[in-house]
Amino acid sequence: MNPPKVGEEAPLFTLIDYDLKPVSLRNLRGKKVVLAFFPGAFTSVCTKEMCSFRDSMTNFNKLDAVVLGISVNDPFTMKGFAEKNMLNFPLLSDYERKVVEQYNIVHRDFAGLKGYSASKRAVFILDRKGVVRYSWVSDDPRVEPDYTKILNELGKID
Repeated sequence: MNPPKVGEEAPLFTLIDYDLKPVSLRNLRGKKVVLAFFPGAFTSVCTKEMCSFRDSMTNFNKLDAVVLGISVNDPFTMKGFAEKNMLNFPLLSDYERKVVEQYNIVHRDFAGLKGYSASKRAVFILDRKGVVRYSWVSDDPRVEPDYTKILNELGKID
């Protein structure tokens, strides 16, 4: 099974944010959505990535796009991570790992820890109907996405 492909409808999900409030992908129809999956809060590359999204929020807002950071970390860790880095977009907790399984982006035995799974670093851009318009998945957790390309791809969606 592969991650969602461009042209396919993104699998729907509901996850809780760091305030334990549910966020449903279905309720975001009508908006462009950036799903930014990351392996783990407070790690160097993930911090850099989420701060890059934070620093580009003006551009995302101009493009009428919602950014959601998603990790398998628990919501309490996510809250601390968001506060420490002054993140200005929702972070969602996939602590049961259902969505990373659903999107087929599980990094098994992460960091050499047998039995521990995390999310692969991945970005999916969804159009206003929930269709995937851009998909990027990395097997190497040290690799960041191309932020310029993400903004360019969002700009192509009306």
